[in-house]
Amino acid sequence: MAGCLALTDGLTRARTLLCLRAVFPPTYDYIFAAFAFVLGASIGSFLNVCIYRLPLNLSVNEPKRSFCPNCKYQIPFHHNIPLVSWLVLRGKCANCGKPISFRYFGVEFLTGLLFLAIWLKVWAWGRPGWPHQEWLLALPYWIMGGLFIVATFIDFEHFIIPDEITIGGAVAGVLLSFAIPSLNDQHSNIMSGLWSIFGAGLGYGVLWLVVELGKKAFGKKRLTFDKATSLSWVRRDEEADFTVGEEKMLWSEFFYRGNEQLLLQCNWIEIDGQRFENVVARCECDWLHIDQRKWELVKVDEIKGDVTEVTLPREAMGFGDVKFIACIGAFLGWKAVLFTIMSASTIGALVGIATIAIGRREWSTKIPFGPYLALGALIWLFCGPELILWYWRYSTGQGV
Repeated sequence: MAGCLALTDGLTRARTLLCLRAVFPPTYDYIFAAFAFVLGASIGSFLNVCIYRLPLNLSVNEPKRSFCPNCKYQIPFHHNIPLVSWLVLRGKCANCGKPISFRYFGVEFLTGLLFLAIWLKVWAWGRPGWPHQEWLLALPYWIMGGLFIVATFIDFEHFIIPDEITIGGAVAGVLLSFAIPSLNDQHSNIMSGLWSIFGAGLGYGVLWLVVELGKKAFGKKRLTFDKATSLSWVRRDEEADFTVGEEKMLWSEFFYRGNEQLLLQCNWIEIDGQRFENVVARCECDWLHIDQRKWELVKVDEIKGDVTEVTLPREAMGFGDVKFIACIGAFLGWKAVLFTIMSASTIGALVGIATIAIGRREWSTKIPFGPYLALGALIWLFCGPELILWYWRYSTGQGV
């Protein structure tokens, strides 16, 4: 009897200690949480470099120090402290005094919050069946979160997701899955890596099928103008800026497969100084044709003219999104792929409905799909399985 009372008393004390730890976490919990936020803000400073340089085909290593986008002044260390420097300098360059976009502060702050949330997820909250040592999962999730932030901001601004993020992220996800088997709820390193490859392949295959079906459903888009509209094409290395009127696009956006064609009905067109009037220009990814003449675009620097009609190849989504979901699958697995696609589509539909309701339908057409995919994947990371369980119980009448 005395033994039973002692055991009961011990369990009571243990429960009390757990409750107290939940209410008053030990000091090291605060230290780790603060470290996660500061680390995230510091990484966010590098992510800003990637967001600015990758779409411009600039090296993220040279120059090694960040520079002002306006005067190109290389920023010294004491003016490049995450979060603090932007606030102290009031969002201006210390050299030229020109404004520095709030995005730089926002990315650092957002990355800090995301790193903190991920740390709390794997350390304080965990998930059913996780041993406490699973804090190691913070590393791959931090890497994944950083990739999501870069992809989101680049996609918002340039409507592309660079291969360094998508393909590089998929490779990183697979390698980390081989190294950390619990990333895929496995004990075997090999099985974890194989499930990661399967997740990446499933994601790529599903969205590739969507793109192919969308190609058949949407076909081409024809733009007709009441009066002649200016056209320009300017090459920069292996990419080109294509502008019609006020709409500026990347040339590669129209040629995912390489065999698409873009037609231009021109009042006049000038190709590196050679002028033609009242012609139809047929453009491929690497070639431009006018009647029997053709130009290899890699040898052309500039095209300009006036157009009355443009026929564009049209896709349901870009191939950058297809590769991006493969990256998500490599980190989070095949279940996350299915959840992410469904939730991203749902969020996109809700945003579309909301913009129509407030009379701003054009806003939804300017939001790429990559940010929806990133948001859907983060929802899965933090509460996806719990949402599915809740929905299953609710739909089957088992209660919440």
